Amino acid sequence: MNCRLSCSQARVLLLVFVLGFILLYSIAAGAAAPWSSARQFLADAGIDSSGFFDLRAGRRLVDPVHEKHTSLAEARLQVELNADFGWGLVKFKNDFLADPVTDDYLAEVRELSLILFPLDFVDVKLGRQVLTWGTGDLLFVNDLFPKDWKSFFCGRDTEYLKAPADAVKVSVFLDLVNVDLVYVPLFNGSDYIDGNRLSYWNPLLGRTAGRNHVFHDEDRDAFFDEDEWAVRLYRTINGIEAALYGYDGYWKTPEGFNPRSGRLIYPRLRVYGASVRSDLLGGLGNLEAGYYDSLDDRQGDDPYVRNSEWRFLAGFEHELGRDFTGGLQYYLEYMSDYADYQRTLPAGMAGKDRSHSIFTLRLTKLLLNQNLTLSCFVYYSPTDEDCYLRPKASYKINDYWLVEGGVNLFFGRDDYTFFGQLEDNSNAFLATRVSF
Repeated sequence: MNCRLSCSQARVLLLVFVLGFILLYSIAAGAAAPWSSARQFLADAGIDSSGFFDLRAGRRLVDPVHEKHTSLAEARLQVELNADFGWGLVKFKNDFLADPVTDDYLAEVRELSLILFPLDFVDVKLGRQVLTWGTGDLLFVNDLFPKDWKSFFCGRDTEYLKAPADAVKVSVFLDLVNVDLVYVPLFNGSDYIDGNRLSYWNPLLGRTAGRNHVFHDEDRDAFFDEDEWAVRLYRTINGIEAALYGYDGYWKTPEGFNPRSGRLIYPRLRVYGASVRSDLLGGLGNLEAGYYDSLDDRQGDDPYVRNSEWRFLAGFEHELGRDFTGGLQYYLEYMSDYADYQRTLPAGMAGKDRSHSIFTLRLTKLLLNQNLTLSCFVYYSPTDEDCYLRPKASYKINDYWLVEGGVNLFFGRDDYTFFGQLEDNSNAFLATRVSF
């Protein structure tokens, strides 16, 4: 099959980039009078406005498997508005996206929320918002909020790894302990790797698949019935940040399979966890743990639902030199009821090890008066014998302009491990952004 951009897609892409660069040049030259007038009008109304225009392109470094050679080609306009009305705050953030790679031309609301302060010690945030907590650096134990791994692996800004959720968040600040309570009336899953844009290992086919075999899941779409709860209790004690976590909902990626429908499913999940973070040996250290109670497979004998498991994370960050920092992390998943898992594993399917571990390394160096940032993030799994490297360079030309480039490199001994399955998706990307 021909996986290159069609002529019509190429024309749309060229038009988007030409219009984008005209807009960027106009802003840089101070000729965007309509935007300046609109911004002043909003300011007079008490509304703060900001945003950016981002042009981003990427290409695979190896021949893809049932995917396009172009991994990324998009123009994105983000507009952010914030208003304080005294009785509450309103926050709005919207992306307008043109993406010829997947034929997406859409407006996506990343935030539309209302923040209220009913009591001096209580904050309430309602609406669409990006939620996050925990101590990991691009590793998540108790952060059970949706992620967008496709955006991360194809070279979009790290901001887009964390996807928005429609939720109610109540924060209570007390002398004894602070409490965050999150309620999501309708389950929000993560954007997982399903063959749309990124190829993956398909265990049913026993080979790598892509757009020729996109996995589909069974939606959980019953309001107030298929909902989620998350809670965090936290406090700083003698310089140590300590927290307890709880979650009741569903696996964020479809960790189950319905053999009758041939679709992926989101089994029920309950998580209990804790974390600590503190100064350590001249740097910053953290520990985090969580127990994932797979409610639909508590005995571990259902081959179509992921087993319960323990997850652990330990990290340490330290300044290695002037404007040069480094961070190490160790992450472990340990499966419960492993004997039952092995006994019920379908014939011919590659089994998982009882433990799955990952080491990460982050190096960041600032140069040229901190305008140039060189960074590299590395994932390495000794159990799966696979690896993911994400080196990136970004240069801040002035207060408005930023250019960056990087690569996403995947390596693996086996095609069925997490990073090994992505080997054919290795890509390089370039971006230009102007903020306003």
